[in-house]
Amino acid sequence: MQIDVLTLFPEIFQGPFSVGIFRRAVERNLVRLNIHNIRDYTDDKHHTVDDYSYGGGGGMVLKPEPIFEAVAAVTSTIKEAKVPVILLTPQGRLFNQQLAGELAAYPHLVLICGRYEGVAERVREHLASDEISIGDYVLGGGDLAAMVVIDVVVRLLPGVIGSAAATEEDSHTAGLLEYPQYTRPEVYRGWRVPKVLLSGNHAQIAQWRREQSILRTLKRRPELLGKASLSSVERRLVDEAGSSVDSA
Repeated sequence: MQIDVLTLFPEIFQGPFSVGIFRRAVERNLVRLNIHNIRDYTDDKHHTVDDYSYGGGGGMVLKPEPIFEAVAAVTSTIKEAKVPVILLTPQGRLFNQQLAGELAAYPHLVLICGRYEGVAERVREHLASDEISIGDYVLGGGDLAAMVVIDVVVRLLPGVIGSAAATEEDSHTAGLLEYPQYTRPEVYRGWRVPKVLLSGNHAQIAQWRREQSILRTLKRRPELLGKASLSSVERRLVDEAGSSVDSA
């Protein structure tokens, strides 16, 4: 996959993607990340990228010209007919694991990082094919949001994570939070690892993990259960656990 990021602050991206899983993915040619400075696509000596908003109001707005020019330059060498051009903005659709899976299926992504009061509306209307928000809050710019999207999407690419099961069992992948994880020692400060995990019975372990995922989701994010695919037995488990909580 190739990811092109348009930003006013390219230096922000240097640290997070030079270590760990992402660095290994780059070294193995599983992903290619290109960071583009929007200022490089201006045509005046001051490299002006923003201006006052028509109609007044506080703050500056990113001008359309350099963003359009940057996207045109980036996509001019792309062979794919359809390349998502994504604007990171608080007004976009909420980013989640399902959306990450959709984006991971594309061979190429272009991400536009907003700043200041946002971008000119003509960028939204005539350039961006999608708008994404990582949460109901306002960041100083779209750069951190782009990093989140990139990190989540890249983890889903084939070969990036050693075991496919590692991502299949992540929180939110199946609509549930992940089950509790334990490692050695077997006993620490008197706290023991659940016996079922030491049994060697893979069917029982799988059932325990599934039940723990359901119960943890019920306790911490109950709204997720409405969309989760649960069997009739699992629905009864939710009802019984919910009843015990209500009566406590």
